[in-house]
Amino acid sequence: MIDLYTDTTPNGFRAALILEETGFAYCAHRVDTQKGEQHAPDFKRLNPAEAIPVIVDHDGPSGQPITITQSGAIVLYAARKAGRLIPSDVRRHAYAMQWFMQIATDITSSSSWIFNHATAMPERSAANAVWMEARLLKALSVADGWLAEHEFFADELSVADVLLYPNFAFRKAMLEKANMCSHLRRWGETMAARPSVQRGMSIFKRAETSA
Repeated sequence: MIDLYTDTTPNGFRAALILEETGFAYCAHRVDTQKGEQHAPDFKRLNPAEAIPVIVDHDGPSGQPITITQSGAIVLYAARKAGRLIPSDVRRHAYAMQWFMQIATDITSSSSWIFNHATAMPERSAANAVWMEARLLKALSVADGWLAEHEFFADELSVADVLLYPNFAFRKAMLEKANMCSHLRRWGETMAARPSVQRGMSIFKRAETSA
């Protein structure tokens, strides 16, 4: 069993998506970052950086529990443990790792900045927001160009697709408003149709429904 500590943010949903895609049994615990629950002593013991997501795999290496933080690390850990979503073909593996890193650096950083600018930063600048949105659109356009000739980033579903989808879902309206990235939006529709993605993106809504 895996305990997942997360919230309804792009980084948080990544961990839920990879657990759904790999099929591991897990229990989701919401850490409401808007209420500051990530600063609570119990959570800080799990992650001294006071950030979601976190997983505790009670059946980790050699059967011993292991705690993993950082959404990208969680995605790679679960994929490697399951033996899925990391292509064995050398070319596809290279594409998966290339896009995994590009998504983590170029796209995630810009998207996170926009989110934090709107919700958490003590000072806001309209000019900075416009500049960062343009930077994000450029990064997404690069991904769109690649997807014009590829169904998925590694020509098969991989960790790169899992890493990007929550950020895409949060920025889909921005792309539609700009009438940009038709190939990326096509890819997003393919991802959104996956039952595992639907479950991962609605983990807490499902809990509320079953309560």
